[in-house]
Amino acid sequence: MTTISDKDKKRHFDLTNVGLRAQATATGLLQLCRELQRANILDEEAVERIKVAIAHEIEISAPRAIISQNYRQDIRNRLDQLFAGEGNIGSADALNFETADEQASSRK
Repeated sequence: MTTISDKDKKRHFDLTNVGLRAQATATGLLQLCRELQRANILDEEAVERIKVAIAHEIEISAPRAIISQNYRQDIRNRLDQLFAGEGNIGSADALNFETADEQASSRK
């Protein structure tokens, strides 16, 4: 598991202040990545670094109570599907928003 750095947190606040949180921006980024991969300019390692940066941003934005290993994995799985161009990734309601305590008590 990677940790979120101060640099990641600063970028989060900078992006929020500029207003770059719209779906249109995310759609443009996905399309740009696909085009750069198709042109053999962007390799898989670069795409992975992009997905890590996005995942960190999502984690920074999430309420502390819902951050868990399953939440992080759900984010990564969905990002993998988005970057692969898979059509139906499902609703965000399917993300695991349980806290570690809630997960432990639901297993009992």
